[in-house]
Amino acid sequence: MQLIDINKARYRKNLNITIVGFISSLLVMSLLFGTVLISLFSTVGDVNELAKLASDVITDGVTVEPETNFRYNLLGCLLALLVNGAILYKIKNSEFFTEIYYVWQIKQLQNLVYRKLKRVKAAAKDGEETALIILSFYYQSQIQVYQLDDNTITLSSIEKHLQQVNDLLSNKDLDISAKQFNKTLITSYK
Repeated sequence: MQLIDINKARYRKNLNITIVGFISSLLVMSLLFGTVLISLFSTVGDVNELAKLASDVITDGVTVEPETNFRYNLLGCLLALLVNGAILYKIKNSEFFTEIYYVWQIKQLQNLVYRKLKRVKAAAKDGEETALIILSFYYQSQIQVYQLDDNTITLSSIEKHLQQVNDLLSNKDLDISAKQFNKTLITSYK
């Protein structure tokens, strides 16, 4: 995957719209699905009436636990989550979602690299080109994502790590860049 420049203002605007839309639709659909499921399948009202009748007849101190509609509400939430997931899957390649999907993919790749970062750094110290390509991509992508998300607290630390990689490249006289990165490079580190 190649790093591309994206419009930060457009990314933030579309991300905020997506987050608000996702949360709102999740709330509305959860309530809707829960209400429909309860109206179709719930017998809570019937059970409560039977419990009242039973308590009039039985007086030996046995209490009847009231039944709830928790399972129908939970199922409504799960259905709403599935519908929202399907919607996001459908729009992931749309013009509106381009930047958001790109950043999501970058974050997934960063997670893959992070899981093997100790081994990759060790190989990079030995001058292994694959490791240096991975580290170059990793740090450059982190800088890009941190700037897009306004996460500037640790940005100087990441820039320092990238500078160390660039210094190592110049000391070894290697011509390596993040453009050479491919997801399959990560699989070579187990």
